[in-house]
Amino acid sequence: MITTTPAMPPAIAAHPVATAAVQAVKPVKRISSASLMEGGRELEIEHSGRVYRLRITQLNKLILTA
Repeated sequence: MITTTPAMPPAIAAHPVATAAVQAVKPVKRISSASLMEGGRELEIEHSGRVYRLRITQLNKLILTA
């Protein structure tokens, strides 16, 4: 038998504000690291006036540093 658990308790799910908040959530955008890196192993990301570096390590992991 397969059972599922609700995303939130029924008492909260019935609340109109909670229901509106759940409906307003957009799906998370997904992009492949290959298309993001465009064949390179490192890129810079500017965010709120700071520059971050995204690198692919020797073990093929991603690391983000400020």
